[in-house]
Amino acid sequence: MHVHSAAYHKRRGQLETYFDRTAVDAWAKLTSDAPVGRIRATVRAGRDEMRNTLLGWLPDNMEGKTLLDAGCGTGMLAVEAARRGARVTAIDLSPTLVNLARERMPKDLGGGDVTFMVGDMLDPTLGTFDHAVIMDSLIHYRADDVVRSISHVAERVSGSIVFTFAPRTALLTAMHTVGKLFPRGNRSPAIVPIGPKPLHRKLTSEHKLRDWQPERTHRVANGFYISQGMELVRS
Repeated sequence: MHVHSAAYHKRRGQLETYFDRTAVDAWAKLTSDAPVGRIRATVRAGRDEMRNTLLGWLPDNMEGKTLLDAGCGTGMLAVEAARRGARVTAIDLSPTLVNLARERMPKDLGGGDVTFMVGDMLDPTLGTFDHAVIMDSLIHYRADDVVRSISHVAERVSGSIVFTFAPRTALLTAMHTVGKLFPRGNRSPAIVPIGPKPLHRKLTSEHKLRDWQPERTHRVANGFYISQGMELVRS
């Protein structure tokens, strides 16, 4: 269905296995208010900051607006967007995480609503949207696959796309390298650090994104959580 590298499809399968089987309990706890250890506490705080950043780049009033939450996990961002009035389509590879998101969804979302789905965020049958959010769903892929994925989403979005990537920093590169020395256990498939400037060049040179302009960007570095958000706006 999508023109992606073999490495992309291999990594996608690893992520599906990881989030649906290997680390479900860990992610269920991480995305709740349950007590966690010091390392995971930094990840939780970092994810909270990034989620709030991306939400801050979306309209405060989203009544009548549609949003694609691509890689929704347990649905925290989708719920907040719905409370602003958005009609959210929230999709994830992991049936287990999607079921957890459905269980946790508040009964009263105000004027908005959320439809949780299991599947591929690049599926063109999902329809068209005013905005899209891709939070920490592309950090395990190479730059070319990141840009390719965003360009597929962009074909169905009229307003803005906000997404995150793993920025290539000295600290993150060191953590990435050291992590390879240890047994995999229940760790997530390795992230792929990407230089912000090379990524910017790839985005602006991609033919399918010729009508899109990079706008705001923000990096969150909190302990073991390092991620950078970027906003693309249709010009």
